Amino acid sequence: MKQFVLILPFLIFSNCAGFLLKTAIQAERGKGNLERKQMDIEKFSVPFLESSSSNKIPIVFLHGFGGDKDNWIRMIPHLKDQYRAISLDLPGFGESNRLPDENYSIAEQVKRVKKFTEKLGLKKFHIVGNSMGGSISAYYASQYPDEIISLILIDSAGVTSPNKSDLEIEIEKGYNPLLVKNMDDFDKLNNFIFVKKPYILGSIKEYFVEKALENTNINVKILNDIRNEKNPVEVSLSKIKSHTLILWGDTDRIIHVSSTQVFQKNIKNSKLIVLKDCGHSPQIERPEEVASHILQFVSSIQP
Repeated sequence: MKQFVLILPFLIFSNCAGFLLKTAIQAERGKGNLERKQMDIEKFSVPFLESSSSNKIPIVFLHGFGGDKDNWIRMIPHLKDQYRAISLDLPGFGESNRLPDENYSIAEQVKRVKKFTEKLGLKKFHIVGNSMGGSISAYYASQYPDEIISLILIDSAGVTSPNKSDLEIEIEKGYNPLLVKNMDDFDKLNNFIFVKKPYILGSIKEYFVEKALENTNINVKILNDIRNEKNPVEVSLSKIKSHTLILWGDTDRIIHVSSTQVFQKNIKNSKLIVLKDCGHSPQIERPEEVASHILQFVSSIQP
Protein backbone atom coordinates (compact mmCIF):
# COMPACT_ATOMS: atom_id res chain seq x y z
CA MET A 1 0.00 0.00 0.00
CA LYS A 2 2.79 2.44 0.87
CA GLN A 3 4.23 2.49 -2.63
CA PHE A 4 0.87 3.60 -4.04
CA VAL A 5 0.48 6.35 -1.44
CA LEU A 6 3.67 7.94 -2.76
CA ILE A 7 2.15 8.62 -6.17
CA LEU A 8 -0.84 10.54 -4.83
CA PRO A 9 0.45 14.04 -5.72
CA PHE A 10 -0.11 13.30 -9.40
CA LEU A 11 -3.41 11.48 -9.09
CA ILE A 12 -6.61 12.24 -11.00
CA PHE A 13 -9.07 9.36 -11.01
CA SER A 14 -10.60 7.62 -13.99
CA ASN A 15 -11.79 4.05 -14.48
CA CYS A 16 -8.41 2.96 -15.84
CA ALA A 17 -6.57 4.22 -12.75
CA GLY A 18 -7.72 1.15 -10.89
CA PHE A 19 -9.54 0.29 -7.73
CA LEU A 20 -6.32 -0.04 -5.71
CA LEU A 21 -5.30 3.57 -6.34
CA LYS A 22 -8.71 4.84 -5.33
CA THR A 23 -8.58 2.73 -2.19
CA ALA A 24 -5.15 4.10 -1.32
CA ILE A 25 -6.14 7.73 -1.63
CA GLN A 26 -9.34 7.20 0.32
CA ALA A 27 -7.32 5.56 3.08
CA GLU A 28 -4.95 8.53 3.26
CA ARG A 29 -7.84 10.98 3.37
CA GLY A 30 -9.35 8.92 6.16
CA LYS A 31 -6.22 9.25 8.28
CA GLY A 32 -6.73 13.02 8.29
CA ASN A 33 -10.50 12.80 8.77
CA LEU A 34 -10.87 14.52 5.41
CA GLU A 35 -14.22 14.62 3.65
CA ARG A 36 -14.58 15.49 -0.03
CA LYS A 37 -16.96 18.36 -0.70
CA GLN A 38 -17.69 20.65 -3.62
CA MET A 39 -18.43 24.33 -4.21
CA ASP A 40 -19.26 26.47 -7.24
CA ILE A 41 -17.02 29.51 -7.73
CA GLU A 42 -17.83 31.64 -10.78
CA LYS A 43 -17.98 29.17 -13.69
CA PHE A 44 -15.90 26.61 -11.82
CA SER A 45 -16.92 23.59 -9.82
CA VAL A 46 -14.28 23.39 -7.06
CA PRO A 47 -13.86 20.12 -5.13
CA PHE A 48 -12.16 20.40 -1.76
CA LEU A 49 -11.22 18.33 1.27
CA GLU A 50 -12.17 19.44 4.77
CA SER A 51 -11.37 17.83 8.10
CA SER A 52 -14.02 17.11 10.68
CA SER A 53 -12.51 19.65 13.10
CA SER A 54 -15.03 22.33 12.13
CA ASN A 55 -14.75 24.06 15.49
CA LYS A 56 -10.98 24.51 15.20
CA ILE A 57 -8.93 27.31 13.63
CA PRO A 58 -8.80 26.81 9.82
CA ILE A 59 -5.68 26.18 7.76
CA VAL A 60 -6.17 26.54 4.00
CA PHE A 61 -3.75 24.59 1.77
CA LEU A 62 -3.02 25.60 -1.86
CA HIS A 63 -1.19 23.22 -4.20
CA GLY A 64 1.30 23.97 -6.95
CA PHE A 65 1.14 23.84 -10.74
CA GLY A 66 -0.04 20.43 -11.94
CA GLY A 67 -1.00 19.46 -8.38
CA ASP A 68 -4.31 18.99 -6.63
CA LYS A 69 -6.02 18.90 -3.25
CA ASP A 70 -4.47 15.51 -2.46
CA ASN A 71 -0.95 16.94 -2.44
CA TRP A 72 -1.45 17.54 1.28
CA ILE A 73 -3.08 14.33 2.49
CA ARG A 74 0.14 12.61 3.57
CA MET A 75 0.95 15.60 5.77
CA ILE A 76 -2.44 16.59 7.21
CA PRO A 77 -2.77 13.55 9.54
CA HIS A 78 0.41 14.71 11.32
CA LEU A 79 -1.37 17.94 12.29
CA LYS A 80 -3.10 15.69 14.84
CA ASP A 81 -6.57 17.12 14.31
CA GLN A 82 -5.60 20.35 16.10
CA TYR A 83 -6.76 22.50 13.20
CA ARG A 84 -9.52 22.56 10.59
CA ALA A 85 -7.66 21.49 7.45
CA ILE A 86 -9.05 22.67 4.10
CA SER A 87 -7.44 21.72 0.78
CA LEU A 88 -8.97 22.66 -2.56
CA ASP A 89 -8.45 21.97 -6.23
CA LEU A 90 -7.53 25.34 -7.68
CA PRO A 91 -9.56 26.14 -10.82
CA GLY A 92 -7.89 24.46 -13.80
CA PHE A 93 -6.42 21.61 -11.76
CA GLY A 94 -7.37 18.33 -10.15
CA GLU A 95 -11.08 17.61 -10.48
CA SER A 96 -12.04 21.24 -11.07
CA ASN A 97 -13.12 22.57 -14.48
CA ARG A 98 -10.56 23.30 -17.15
CA LEU A 99 -12.07 26.25 -18.99
CA PRO A 100 -9.84 27.48 -21.85
CA ASP A 101 -11.50 30.90 -22.10
CA GLU A 102 -10.84 31.84 -18.46
CA ASN A 103 -7.78 33.62 -17.05
CA TYR A 104 -5.59 31.70 -14.59
CA SER A 105 -3.22 34.46 -13.51
CA ILE A 106 -2.19 34.68 -9.86
CA ALA A 107 -4.40 37.74 -9.32
CA GLU A 108 -7.47 36.00 -10.81
CA GLN A 109 -6.88 32.85 -8.78
CA VAL A 110 -6.63 34.95 -5.62
CA LYS A 111 -10.05 36.43 -6.38
CA ARG A 112 -11.45 32.90 -6.67
CA VAL A 113 -9.82 31.75 -3.44
CA LYS A 114 -11.30 34.82 -1.76
CA LYS A 115 -14.79 33.81 -2.93
CA PHE A 116 -14.08 30.28 -1.72
CA THR A 117 -13.12 31.41 1.79
CA GLU A 118 -16.12 33.76 1.93
CA LYS A 119 -18.55 30.99 1.00
CA LEU A 120 -17.00 28.78 3.69
CA GLY A 121 -17.48 31.60 6.18
CA LEU A 122 -13.78 31.90 7.02
CA LYS A 123 -13.00 35.17 8.81
CA LYS A 124 -9.43 34.53 9.99
CA PHE A 125 -7.25 31.58 9.01
CA HIS A 126 -3.76 30.32 8.37
CA ILE A 127 -2.81 29.85 4.71
CA VAL A 128 -0.18 27.45 3.32
CA GLY A 129 1.00 27.33 -0.30
CA ASN A 130 3.49 25.27 -2.25
CA SER A 131 5.09 26.57 -5.47
CA MET A 132 2.35 28.29 -7.53
CA GLY A 133 0.11 27.89 -4.49
CA GLY A 134 2.71 29.87 -2.56
CA SER A 135 2.37 32.75 -5.02
CA ILE A 136 -1.38 32.72 -4.58
CA SER A 137 -1.07 32.49 -0.79
CA ALA A 138 1.44 35.34 -0.59
CA TYR A 139 -0.61 37.62 -2.84
CA TYR A 140 -3.76 36.77 -0.91
CA ALA A 141 -2.00 37.72 2.34
CA SER A 142 -0.91 41.04 0.81
CA GLN A 143 -4.41 41.89 -0.41
CA TYR A 144 -6.40 40.71 2.61
CA PRO A 145 -3.90 41.06 5.47
CA ASP A 146 -6.51 41.20 8.23
CA GLU A 147 -7.80 37.72 7.35
CA ILE A 148 -4.48 35.89 7.56
CA ILE A 149 -3.29 34.68 10.97
CA SER A 150 -0.07 33.30 9.51
CA LEU A 151 1.40 32.59 6.09
CA ILE A 152 3.46 29.48 5.30
CA LEU A 153 5.34 29.48 2.00
CA ILE A 154 6.74 26.11 0.91
CA ASP A 155 9.19 26.39 -2.02
CA SER A 156 7.06 29.27 -3.26
CA ALA A 157 6.97 30.82 -6.69
CA GLY A 158 6.39 34.53 -7.15
CA VAL A 159 9.81 36.20 -6.97
CA THR A 160 12.90 36.48 -9.14
CA SER A 161 15.56 34.36 -7.47
CA PRO A 162 19.17 35.59 -7.38
CA ASN A 163 20.30 32.27 -8.86
CA LYS A 164 18.64 30.43 -11.72
CA SER A 165 17.10 27.04 -11.02
CA ASP A 166 17.66 23.95 -13.16
CA LEU A 167 14.11 24.43 -14.46
CA GLU A 168 14.85 27.97 -15.66
CA ILE A 169 18.02 26.81 -17.37
CA GLU A 170 16.16 24.02 -19.18
CA ILE A 171 13.37 26.38 -20.26
CA GLU A 172 15.95 28.77 -21.71
CA LYS A 173 17.20 25.83 -23.78
CA GLY A 174 13.69 25.26 -25.10
CA TYR A 175 12.61 22.36 -22.88
CA ASN A 176 10.01 22.69 -20.10
CA PRO A 177 10.08 19.72 -17.69
CA LEU A 178 6.66 20.72 -16.34
CA LEU A 179 4.98 19.72 -19.62
CA VAL A 180 5.00 15.92 -19.77
CA LYS A 181 4.68 14.37 -23.24
CA ASN A 182 6.05 10.85 -22.75
CA MET A 183 7.39 8.39 -20.18
CA ASP A 184 10.89 9.88 -20.30
CA ASP A 185 9.48 13.33 -19.55
CA PHE A 186 7.57 11.89 -16.60
CA ASP A 187 10.76 10.43 -15.11
CA LYS A 188 12.60 13.71 -15.66
CA LEU A 189 9.83 15.62 -13.90
CA ASN A 190 10.13 13.32 -10.90
CA ASN A 191 13.88 14.00 -10.85
CA PHE A 192 13.15 17.73 -10.77
CA ILE A 193 10.59 17.50 -7.96
CA PHE A 194 12.10 14.98 -5.55
CA VAL A 195 15.43 14.12 -4.03
CA LYS A 196 14.12 10.66 -3.16
CA LYS A 197 11.91 9.69 -6.08
CA PRO A 198 8.67 7.85 -5.35
CA TYR A 199 8.26 4.33 -6.66
CA ILE A 200 5.62 4.21 -9.37
CA LEU A 201 4.51 1.13 -11.31
CA GLY A 202 5.03 1.26 -15.07
CA SER A 203 1.33 0.92 -15.82
CA ILE A 204 0.57 3.84 -13.53
CA LYS A 205 3.24 5.95 -15.21
CA GLU A 206 1.50 5.31 -18.53
CA TYR A 207 -1.76 6.51 -17.03
CA PHE A 208 -0.19 9.73 -15.73
CA VAL A 209 1.43 10.43 -19.09
CA GLU A 210 -1.94 9.91 -20.78
CA LYS A 211 -3.63 12.39 -18.44
CA ALA A 212 -0.78 14.90 -18.88
CA LEU A 213 -1.20 14.75 -22.65
CA GLU A 214 -4.94 15.35 -22.28
CA ASN A 215 -4.23 18.49 -20.24
CA THR A 216 -1.32 19.85 -22.29
CA ASN A 217 -3.25 22.71 -23.89
CA ILE A 218 -4.79 24.01 -20.67
CA ASN A 219 -1.47 23.66 -18.82
CA VAL A 220 0.28 25.73 -21.48
CA LYS A 221 -2.55 28.27 -21.26
CA ILE A 222 -2.19 28.53 -17.46
CA LEU A 223 1.58 28.94 -17.65
CA ASN A 224 1.17 31.68 -20.26
CA ASP A 225 -1.46 33.48 -18.16
CA ILE A 226 0.97 33.54 -15.24
CA ARG A 227 3.97 34.58 -17.34
CA ASN A 228 2.06 37.32 -19.16
CA GLU A 229 0.87 38.82 -15.90
CA LYS A 230 2.86 41.72 -14.54
CA ASN A 231 4.12 39.83 -11.49
CA PRO A 232 1.98 41.12 -8.61
CA VAL A 233 3.58 39.02 -5.88
CA GLU A 234 7.10 40.36 -5.37
CA VAL A 235 6.04 44.02 -5.38
CA SER A 236 3.32 43.27 -2.82
CA LEU A 237 5.37 41.34 -0.25
CA SER A 238 5.89 44.41 1.94
CA LYS A 239 2.09 44.60 2.43
CA ILE A 240 2.05 41.26 4.24
CA LYS A 241 1.37 41.83 7.94
CA SER A 242 1.15 38.24 9.14
CA HIS A 243 3.96 36.22 10.64
CA THR A 244 5.40 34.14 7.81
CA LEU A 245 7.24 30.82 7.75
CA ILE A 246 9.41 30.25 4.67
CA LEU A 247 10.08 26.52 4.32
CA TRP A 248 12.35 25.27 1.54
CA GLY A 249 14.08 22.14 0.29
CA ASP A 250 17.77 22.87 -0.20
CA THR A 251 17.87 20.74 -3.38
CA ASP A 252 14.86 22.34 -5.08
CA ARG A 253 15.49 22.21 -8.84
CA ILE A 254 12.22 23.95 -9.77
CA ILE A 255 12.68 27.17 -7.73
CA HIS A 256 16.19 27.89 -6.48
CA VAL A 257 16.65 28.10 -2.73
CA SER A 258 18.15 31.60 -3.18
CA SER A 259 14.55 32.80 -3.61
CA THR A 260 14.30 32.65 0.16
CA GLN A 261 16.53 35.74 0.34
CA VAL A 262 13.95 37.79 -1.56
CA PHE A 263 11.04 36.61 0.59
CA GLN A 264 12.94 37.22 3.83
CA LYS A 265 14.10 40.66 2.78
CA ASN A 266 10.60 41.85 1.84
CA ILE A 267 8.37 40.18 4.43
CA LYS A 268 8.91 41.86 7.75
CA ASN A 269 7.89 39.11 10.20
CA SER A 270 9.41 36.09 8.47
CA LYS A 271 11.27 33.00 9.61
CA LEU A 272 13.29 30.69 7.34
CA ILE A 273 13.74 26.93 7.64
CA VAL A 274 15.75 25.07 4.97
CA LEU A 275 15.39 21.29 4.83
CA LYS A 276 18.55 19.40 3.96
CA ASP A 277 18.44 16.90 1.10
CA CYS A 278 14.86 17.76 0.18
CA GLY A 279 13.25 18.80 -3.09
CA HIS A 280 10.45 21.02 -4.35
CA SER A 281 7.51 19.45 -2.49
CA PRO A 282 8.58 18.81 1.12
CA GLN A 283 4.99 18.21 2.23
CA ILE A 284 5.03 15.09 0.03
CA GLU A 285 8.65 14.04 0.49
CA ARG A 286 8.89 14.73 4.24
CA PRO A 287 5.26 15.08 5.45
CA GLU A 288 5.77 14.44 9.16
CA GLU A 289 8.71 16.83 9.42
CA VAL A 290 6.87 19.59 7.54
CA ALA A 291 3.77 19.13 9.70
CA SER A 292 5.94 19.44 12.80
CA HIS A 293 7.37 22.77 11.60
CA ILE A 294 3.90 24.06 10.72
CA LEU A 295 2.44 23.03 14.08
CA GLN A 296 5.26 24.64 16.01
CA PHE A 297 4.95 27.84 14.00
CA VAL A 298 1.17 28.33 13.98
CA SER A 299 0.73 27.32 17.62
CA SER A 300 2.96 30.22 18.67
CA ILE A 301 0.72 32.79 16.97
CA GLN A 302 -2.47 34.15 18.46
CA PRO A 303 -5.45 34.60 16.09
